[in-house]
Amino acid sequence: MATSNHQIATRIKAATGVDIDMCYQCGKCTAGCALADDMDYPSSMIMRMLQTDDEENYRKIISSEAIWLCQNCENCIGRCPKEVDIPKVMDYLRADSIKNKCVSPAAKPVFSFYKSFLGAVKRSGRLSEVIMTIGFKLRTMRLWQDVKLVPSMLAKGKLKFIPESIKDKRNIKNIFKSTTNK
Repeated sequence: MATSNHQIATRIKAATGVDIDMCYQCGKCTAGCALADDMDYPSSMIMRMLQTDDEENYRKIISSEAIWLCQNCENCIGRCPKEVDIPKVMDYLRADSIKNKCVSPAAKPVFSFYKSFLGAVKRSGRLSEVIMTIGFKLRTMRLWQDVKLVPSMLAKGKLKFIPESIKDKRNIKNIFKSTTNK
């Protein structure tokens, strides 16, 4: 069922500042996307589905794997004649996917990495690869998958078990608090 007055476009623009109606479906974003062939919906199709203002299409998008495969490399913006910021839209769609509890089962490993990455940064204000990897392995139950790499990484000094931390962790907590309350 279609909604009226471009409610989806209005919500996206209010949250991101991106006017999805500027997209005129030239397809350059999809042509320049290294992951387009792996996506269930390529970026140009996502933009079109959003423009239909159909809540059923919107639900398909936020339940798709594509929004989690987007790497925010910004090739699409560089190619877009209207400079539509698709990565910003994808960020919005991922947040809405989480909020509505409809992350694609196919995207669970990517979602687990996303949560582990943010959790590691939230903890110390910096990325600790060890903490991030432990979080990812526990979330995906891939506990022993890369264990053979640990001895050589330790020998080369690649793993730091005690992460560096920033001086004022309150700033990081405030950043996370302000972005998760939107």
